[in-house]
Amino acid sequence: MADSTQAGSASAPPPHPAGFLRRHWGKMSLLSIFLLLALIGGIWTSIAVFYTYSTGDRTGYLQKLSRKGWICKTWEGEVAMSNVPGQMPEKFYFTIHGDSLARAFQAAEGKRVTISYSQHVAIPTSCFGDTPYWASSVRVTE
Repeated sequence: MADSTQAGSASAPPPHPAGFLRRHWGKMSLLSIFLLLALIGGIWTSIAVFYTYSTGDRTGYLQKLSRKGWICKTWEGEVAMSNVPGQMPEKFYFTIHGDSLARAFQAAEGKRVTISYSQHVAIPTSCFGDTPYWASSVRVTE
């Protein structure tokens, strides 16, 4: 009789260990969600940075230029635009990327300038600048 019980237990298959994904499905789901959100954020950032919503020129007196940012340093500027003498000027705020362009702006401080810019909307962080207007060139006008 002992022989028949040993033969019966030997024929049953051993329990199958669960696979890696089956054991860690919760962690893998969270990782998948995190990677999907990072991918969407990366696509959003690249579209916002490389797509130009509008371009144009602004003319006025270059009043202010400063380097700002905790981690990502950018140059931020301000131009006072006035259509009629004695009228309260409207201020145009812009961002400069690059030190060589900032040096050209520094040389024009206090003068009447025309700034060429491009507008980038929905930038997700301030690492790309405080304003959506990115200056691309400056020329002194009289």
